[in-house]
Amino acid sequence: MNSPTFKAIIVGAGPAGLTAAYELSKNRASVLVLEADPEYVGGISRTVNYKNFRFDIGGHRFFSKSREVEDLWTEIAGPDMLTRPRSSRIYYRGQFYTYPLKPFEALSKLGIFESTRCMASFARARLSPTPNPRTFQDWVVNQFGERLFQIFFKTYTEKVWGMKCTEISADWAAQRIKGLSLGSAIKHALLPQRKPKDRSQVVKTLIDTFRYPRMGPGMMWECCTAKVRQQGGEVLLGRAVTACRFDPATNTWLVTARDINGQTQEFRGEHLVSSMPIRELVSEIEPRLPANILHAAQSLRYRDFLTVGLIVHDQGRFTDNWIYIHDPAVQVGRVQNYKSWSPEMVPDPAYSSYGLEYFCFEGDGLWNSPDADLIALAKKEIQQINLASGPDIVDGVVIRQKKAYPVYDDTYQQHVDTIRAALDQHFPTLHLVGRNGMHKYNNQDHAMMTAMLTAKNILAGERKYDVWAVNQDAEYHEAGEAGAEPLERAS
Repeated sequence: MNSPTFKAIIVGAGPAGLTAAYELSKNRASVLVLEADPEYVGGISRTVNYKNFRFDIGGHRFFSKSREVEDLWTEIAGPDMLTRPRSSRIYYRGQFYTYPLKPFEALSKLGIFESTRCMASFARARLSPTPNPRTFQDWVVNQFGERLFQIFFKTYTEKVWGMKCTEISADWAAQRIKGLSLGSAIKHALLPQRKPKDRSQVVKTLIDTFRYPRMGPGMMWECCTAKVRQQGGEVLLGRAVTACRFDPATNTWLVTARDINGQTQEFRGEHLVSSMPIRELVSEIEPRLPANILHAAQSLRYRDFLTVGLIVHDQGRFTDNWIYIHDPAVQVGRVQNYKSWSPEMVPDPAYSSYGLEYFCFEGDGLWNSPDADLIALAKKEIQQINLASGPDIVDGVVIRQKKAYPVYDDTYQQHVDTIRAALDQHFPTLHLVGRNGMHKYNNQDHAMMTAMLTAKNILAGERKYDVWAVNQDAEYHEAGEAGAEPLERAS
């Protein structure tokens, strides 16, 4: 008996892959999703369960200016979506600063001498900005001045990326903090804050609420997986894709996947939708691509990270959603308080669960450290930054996340453009979606937008929509009113 030919084979059960599967299966197209993880769906947006304490891999706010994305979240998990208050701070030299920065609070805590230096540095930057900033450092100094860059941006950013701010593309700064400047922050602090009729005017990072599934982001994607299956789609876990062969005789894709027992199986599809890292996809495509394309793919870099989850007796010291750690005296880069994301993330209200995030490269000393050593490090550092005391820490767990961030170095865009041109030329039924699938620092909603537009293209039988235009204007996901724009314009 011949195996079926699916309308689309989708690699990866993260937000992009599952959104594509949901949209296609809802329109009666046959889909197959192949996910390498044997246990979880959601990719980086999964929720890890440890002794009924739930850990979000990075902290995922559900906020989008796309009406269709907001509607899709409601359609999939509406009754389970909470509206949560946003609260975050920066830790620097033993003090906590509200984030987004409140200028007068920040300057008063820095002291008169340092405050004067900051304002003078800001004035110099405004009078003589770097023209056409190419690096993250150039971009931020233009917005805030050298001193505030050194205090509130440099240490954290270099922890995240493991490289100097002069080696990071300005694209990343524009995408993450576009529109936010010292001047806009001062205005926000001074003027009464009324809800604007058009929240597209709200500066990113200044929203004060967001939606969140009551049991974490993985709940959204578990619900989505169930709905895909109800609509006739297949979602197979523990299937690592090892080869993607295009058959010109039938104009179809033959995708080979290996299960957790080492057995391989081949699947056929008219379209291939890939959210797997470009570097891996290009190496697995047959016929083999030219050497310069393979080189471009291998030149793309990724940043990995791990979360040390600590279970603590809740003493009320830490009520924020998360805190950025800008202090070079500790290795931790950010601390999450999952109970503040949703009280249902903990099984007992007497406890809280914290996530200490350490940014690293797969295979380096931190990544390869034994779990016991990492938990000991996290216990020491959570006390060092005064968020918990030793006797209150009762348990810990280590969660590793490969390829969390595509690296924006000074050559990444050239390599991505080279790969795109070759894939478009040779494989018109191959569709790249999502953060790693496009090597683009997309947020969850942007990843979903790329998948929704891809599904529209597949159903239409032509590429009517340019998925690469999603987030092309470098807008961060907090710019604009939630659900204010239709998908094509929000992208």
